[in-house]
Amino acid sequence: MEDTVGMVWHRLITRAAEKRYPEAGLKLKEIERTAGVFFRAMGGDPGLRVAAATVDEHNARRGLLARIAGVGKHAARARMDPATLRLPPEIDTFPDKSLNRDLYLWLAALAAAHDQLPPDAAYTPDERGDFVRNQAATLAALTRWPGIAPRYRRLVEAYLPCRHPLKRMKPAEAERERAIQQALDAPGSVAALPAVPGDTSEAQPVLLWLSGSLAGANAALRSGEADPEQGAPGSPQAEERERRAYRAQREDMPKEKNGVSIMFRAESILAVAEFLRINRPTDDDPDPNAADAARDLDHLSLAQDKDPVASKVRFDLDLPSAAEDDIVLGPGLPLPEWDYRKHLLREDHVRVIEMTPRHATASPLPPALRRTARRLHQQFAALQPGRRWLKQRPDGTELDVDALVRAQTDRSIGRNPSDQLYLSLEKRERDLACMVLADLSLSTDTWVSSDARVIDVIRDALLLFGEALGATGDRFALSGFSSLKRANVRFHQLKGFDDRFDDTVRGRIIAIKPGYYTRLGAGIRRASQLLAKEAASRRILLILSDGKPNDLDLYEGRYGIEDSRIAIGEARRMGLVPFCVTIDREGASYLPHLFGPAGYAVIRKPEELPSRLPMFYAQLTR
Repeated sequence: MEDTVGMVWHRLITRAAEKRYPEAGLKLKEIERTAGVFFRAMGGDPGLRVAAATVDEHNARRGLLARIAGVGKHAARARMDPATLRLPPEIDTFPDKSLNRDLYLWLAALAAAHDQLPPDAAYTPDERGDFVRNQAATLAALTRWPGIAPRYRRLVEAYLPCRHPLKRMKPAEAERERAIQQALDAPGSVAALPAVPGDTSEAQPVLLWLSGSLAGANAALRSGEADPEQGAPGSPQAEERERRAYRAQREDMPKEKNGVSIMFRAESILAVAEFLRINRPTDDDPDPNAADAARDLDHLSLAQDKDPVASKVRFDLDLPSAAEDDIVLGPGLPLPEWDYRKHLLREDHVRVIEMTPRHATASPLPPALRRTARRLHQQFAALQPGRRWLKQRPDGTELDVDALVRAQTDRSIGRNPSDQLYLSLEKRERDLACMVLADLSLSTDTWVSSDARVIDVIRDALLLFGEALGATGDRFALSGFSSLKRANVRFHQLKGFDDRFDDTVRGRIIAIKPGYYTRLGAGIRRASQLLAKEAASRRILLILSDGKPNDLDLYEGRYGIEDSRIAIGEARRMGLVPFCVTIDREGASYLPHLFGPAGYAVIRKPEELPSRLPMFYAQLTR
């Protein structure tokens, strides 16, 4: 009975103190794509992705009910860093769902306005600096896009009553709150945020503004700071759960190297556990409570270890021995790479090493693929143009009877007869060339089903693609790539444009195996060089990928994405048509920035890639 009463009281006091409307709330994942499109349409940085903001603790003064209920200490505030636009994971501030949706869109528009403001040398990333910067961005947004002014006005009118009443504050705090409300109602009308002498508490967070470092992405890039919140994508099992970000906090490394030392005699410890039959999980076993423990974290602490590198244990991927590695076909080709931080194309920055599988043996098409190959061969045979007879030719294999009759008639009436009296059989050909570039990084070693890995799916896709194009007569080449830092980008030549698609090529495809990392820009540049040499009117660069560009060095996050985008632009200037087919479910968040809205396709079921890849080619060549 006591527990029941306590739970009812907790629900009642929490509901009265929080002033939230869950039934009208809107989650970020419901509007994430719309907000991203809206942000980029307003002129925001197209390289920024939209993600959830952290739920941070603040020290703003709370009301009596909030203190009793123990709520209101945390808030998710929108902000923008060099790689991400972070919006609240959920907005349920207003009882009207349309207002909560308008708040998401307004924050996206405000972020675009922040991104276009000139850098301010006097800006300080604190409460006072954000106060001035948000007013300037709000005024710029309302001036540049007058159509969103009614939406902003509705948000302000609905939001101001939600803030703390002025009559319950101290005079200095009330003056600060009055300045914030005036800045919301008339942006640009307040020059500075009034100070509260002798009080360390901050003002109540303003949900219509952005927080954090708002001096512009360029200023953050010049500072050389990495994005502490940017991490690797999660596992497929975590995709169904709501994504959550965490605030990173820099800490000093502990001075104690050995931790707490305890004096004991080792021989006095009785190892009774050695004789018990219990389950001892190893480090490789998954922790079923890991996700719950991560959700309970308020922030992550990052520290810089100043010990020399030699004293650290590094886990890296070593290259196999020369006797076991694939056959190197040359000394390597130097290629440039784009450094987006310096806006500079570094010449001869990476080295591409062309290779071919060492243990490849001539092999026929696997029996499991023969039925699908026959069906694709029949479908693609219809794309091959047929032959036709051309009439009235000066030479040919047969006489044109109609032309002979016409010439005899002209001769009989005194006209000059034509000498084009033959039929010629024309063999029409498709003027196409295609280069398939497959990602062979280590991530392709993951399993997509109980009996197939990503590398197996890519292997089958390349085999069926070759069988299908064999029916059309189009010139095509197959290649793959992986990388281990910039000096070792491994480019595997599986089939050249002049090679026949025979058992030798099939053996090379069957012999491919997962490699290392994904330096996509270098792979695209080398494939573009080979494809540009083909004298076809339409040249297609078909890219198979399973994730974002990455490598062990700086080629991570936005650095790799921006270099890949520049490489794709270079390919288009060569007259090529790049198109990406990916099985990455998060591909829609960054591929539009790389390939454009119609330059990619996301396959939700990876096992469908072998049968769908030839169909994408048929659509591109229609």
